Order: sequence, then structure tokens, then C-alpha cells
Amino acid sequence: MKRDAGSNFYVAGAAAMTSNRDDWETPQALFDELDATYHFTLDAFSTHQNAKCERHYTIEEDGLAQDWSGETVWVNPPYGKDMKRYIRKCAEESSHARIVMLVPSRTDTAWFWDYVAPYARVRFIRGRLRYELGGGRSTELPFPVHARVLRRGAEHREVGLR
Repeated sequence: MKRDAGSNFYVAGAAAMTSNRDDWETPQALFDELDATYHFTLDAFSTHQNAKCERHYTIEEDGLAQDWSGETVWVNPPYGKDMKRYIRKCAEESSHARIVMLVPSRTDTAWFWDYVAPYARVRFIRGRLRYELGGGRSTELPFPVHARVLRRGAEHREVGLR
């Protein structure tokens, strides 16, 4: 894979890029904007250093193996080849938890059509997001992202982002 100069992203195919890391922090301003509406109770995939909620799961605690019942869950999953596993978990948990995910806008993937399109409201984020590392701003993402709200069988409140 060819490295994109000056960033942590690699060209993985004709139009795809991947990263050499998967612990990108959600920008605090974006999280605060969403949290003001949803009042998150759980950050499902984080480290102790970048968790956005007091209650959170680290890699060692394995958010994929946990029950999220009754929670309002923030999900900024590791972006990479295993993303489908994280998205599938969100779809499964959406019958008994409200889930907001921050994920790449990849409507050409099977996971989008299998686990997101049937259950989600999508809000696109204008421009390219800059994640944080250690609280500081990082390189701009080479692809767009959007927030998705999953909750089967329940009405969703529409949320406008920037």
C-alpha cells in the first residue's frame, strides 16, 4: 500500500484509503453537539484516554461482547477491515438501545445496505472531519463521514449537523 504523504492514511485501492491506526478521537465539538441532543450514556469503543462518556468499553473490555440494553450509545468504531463487525453489533443492539455512529460515508459497501440503511437516519457532516489525537487536531480525513442514528421500531428525532 502507498502512504499518503503527511498523514496516517494509506491508499488501499482505486478509491479506498485505510489508516495505520484505529484509535482516532472524536472531535470534542462534534461530540458535544450530538450529546446535547442524545445525552449519551455509553461510549462503546474507546480507550480510557479518549472516552467521551464516563461509562465506556476499551479493547480489553470488548464492547462487541457487551450488552447495551437501555443505553444511549456513542460509537466511533475502529475504521478498517473489521468495520462490518462493529456495524453489525450496532444493528443488533438497536432493538433495545439508541445508537449514534460516526462512520465513513460508504454507501457502496455491503455493511451499509445490510445493517444501516434499513434502520438508520443519516445526517451528513459538511466538509471533511479532523479527528483528534491526544486532544490535538490531526490530519483531515481523506473521505467524508456522517452520523447515523439507529433505533429499530422507534421514531427518531432529526438532528442537523453543521
